[in-house]
Amino acid sequence: MATAKKAGKKTAARKPAAKTSAKKPAAKKSAAKKPAAKKSAAKKPAAKKAASARKPNAAFMKEMRPSSELAAVVGQNPMPRTEVTKKVWDYIKKNKLQDNVNKRLINADDKLRAVFGGKNKVSMFEMTKLVSNHLK
Repeated sequence: MATAKKAGKKTAARKPAAKTSAKKPAAKKSAAKKPAAKKSAAKKPAAKKAASARKPNAAFMKEMRPSSELAAVVGQNPMPRTEVTKKVWDYIKKNKLQDNVNKRLINADDKLRAVFGGKNKVSMFEMTKLVSNHLK
């Protein structure tokens, strides 16, 4: 009889498992939603291709001659604005002119002070504006 009681308990334990199987169709519904999400994801790479096919702005690629003050930092040859900015940043990093506390500030040395209009500290955003004043 003791074995019969144990057998009864085992079948009672199995009944809740049957209830969980009833929940499985609900999980299948959420799985049905996933392909719809994949379809919208499939549309995104097409948008990326259009963005990568875009040509660079001609204004950035136009070669400009730096002023004598800026030429002391980047050189005298005409070059695009993007190249001027890269060379100014190379000069700043080479001479460790970036502020240690606030990395957005540039501490000007003698050459850069002439470009920055006599200012000792300039933010990196203001720097691009001041450099563009020295391009013709």
